[in-house]
Amino acid sequence: MSELGRQLHAFAAHLRDPARSPPPEGIEDRRLAVYRDLFANNIRTLLAGNFPVIRRTLAEDRWAALVHDFFADFRSHTPLFPQIGEEFVRYLQQRQQAGADDPAWLAELAHYEWIELALQISATTVPAHDPHGNLLTGIPVASPLAWPLAYRWPVHAIGPDQLPDEPPPAPTLLLVRRGADGEVHFSELSPLVYRLLELLEEDAARTGAETLSRLAEEAQAADRDAFLQEGAAMLERLRGEGVLLGVR
Repeated sequence: MSELGRQLHAFAAHLRDPARSPPPEGIEDRRLAVYRDLFANNIRTLLAGNFPVIRRTLAEDRWAALVHDFFADFRSHTPLFPQIGEEFVRYLQQRQQAGADDPAWLAELAHYEWIELALQISATTVPAHDPHGNLLTGIPVASPLAWPLAYRWPVHAIGPDQLPDEPPPAPTLLLVRRGADGEVHFSELSPLVYRLLELLEEDAARTGAETLSRLAEEAQAADRDAFLQEGAAMLERLRGEGVLLGVR
């Protein structure tokens, strides 16, 4: 490594963690302090904006320690500010896997908070489709901007005044979608609708009627005809909400 490279490496290490990494020689501490504060405050402000519920829910010192450790030790895969939130989610997931003493719901709550920004900035291309096609005889096309999510914890209800000790017996099933107005909308899903969306994603060559038949078998529907009729109405409601775009 060149002398300049060594200086830059020492400079970056010092900015991330001044207590453990001495600064390069020959730089006045008053000048270094400007950069230390600038970088640290940028990350604090960015993460506080991306994860406001976590920021309000955790104790001040615990939140500050997480932000510091993320900034100091975590190896991010992107330098882009809009994607730093995703890196923070990955950091919390790795901490969970390593057995860190974090609230058991923390990583899932972070993912739930991050998903809104992820959908807002998503540049996914909408596939070709017929918006008026028959959803039963045709192959339904799901919107790439409508994401069904399953969580172990009730992430949409967690906050400073509601901190669960144990996960509920049933998973939390949610739909997050970006509307035509650009706004992100959240809603709860029933297990049947969540499974319907899963089946549509699993087999992109199955007609709507075939998907509903598969769902009826899994649900062991007592009245198959009534189940299929209600399922057809659900497909139309999903199209009306923009979750389904039409047919291939």
